[in-house]
Amino acid sequence: MSPVTMEPLLKHLVDITCQRDHTLLDRSVVSALHELVHAEQVRVHELFRFRDELYLRPRVWVAGDRTVSIEDAGGEHAGEPIARHPALVEGISQRQTCVESLGTDGRRTLWLPIWLNDKVSTCLEVINPTPYNSDMQHMVEGILCVYRNYQGILDYSERDSLTGLLNRKTFDEKFSRMVSAALESGPQEQEERRQAGANGQWLAVVDIDHFKRVNDQFGHLYGDEVLILVANLLRSSFRTQDRVFRFGGEEFVVLLRSTTVEDARKIFERFRRNVEQHEFPQVGRVTVSVGFAKISQQSPVVILGHADQALYFAKANGRNRVCYYDELVQAGQLHSEVSNDTVEFF
Repeated sequence: MSPVTMEPLLKHLVDITCQRDHTLLDRSVVSALHELVHAEQVRVHELFRFRDELYLRPRVWVAGDRTVSIEDAGGEHAGEPIARHPALVEGISQRQTCVESLGTDGRRTLWLPIWLNDKVSTCLEVINPTPYNSDMQHMVEGILCVYRNYQGILDYSERDSLTGLLNRKTFDEKFSRMVSAALESGPQEQEERRQAGANGQWLAVVDIDHFKRVNDQFGHLYGDEVLILVANLLRSSFRTQDRVFRFGGEEFVVLLRSTTVEDARKIFERFRRNVEQHEFPQVGRVTVSVGFAKISQQSPVVILGHADQALYFAKANGRNRVCYYDELVQAGQLHSEVSNDTVEFF
């Protein structure tokens, strides 16, 4: 490999290996592949299962001369069934790490599944009009090895081992960033946005109803399966730019980005219905209760407390429902007394 090629390669490898966040890691590998192998298009996809079908959804991609994520785009992307790409389906079934397909337009696509612990939840797509020579293929393989290793490191530290969702530690970090961003905007800007009906950020706490009964009646193996299936429904019910966490036990937390309170309620209700309508093996019907609150300039402890109180109200008043904290307070169904900036007693 020539020095001209080696210098940018080393630069990109340094960039990849210094990341401590999945989105930044995705951006780094997309940028590296786009520049080094002169690909026409590079995308990082996430794979998720919904109602027994595997879906493919873009997470980060090249747009013009820059890389963007679904969070930057600010829109929803439901994804598409992976069955639309038979070469990729066949490659995954054979546990391949590189699958090449030729489109009807003559463009060549390299599908690069990222295998971690015998599972694949991430896949890279590299599109180019001409095939790559052996040197370019070796370069791609080397970049992917580094990317795969760092995916594993981040997954181990950030994710819950049972459900694969982000864990409590990761929630603390990401939630603090969202609250800090709200604080930086200033009270006047916050008020202007509120009056204009602009989009907001929302935190929801989700709890599986009567989960102890599931464990007691069917055993912990079926209880774990319920947790995994609810986690899958969470993934498929929310957008890529949102964040879903397993908080502990049967409790989950969702950070919902950039939407109105009406749309936030609809999104949470859609998830609640998805769970209610899902057939859980052996267990049958399972429901969830949801409490949510707006992410404002108050401290993380207070905001989480608001969502928790809305959740407890939902569980105490019939379960299988979605409750909004501010609405409950305005209706006089919840009362709060603020004692200082960080603690709120109910």
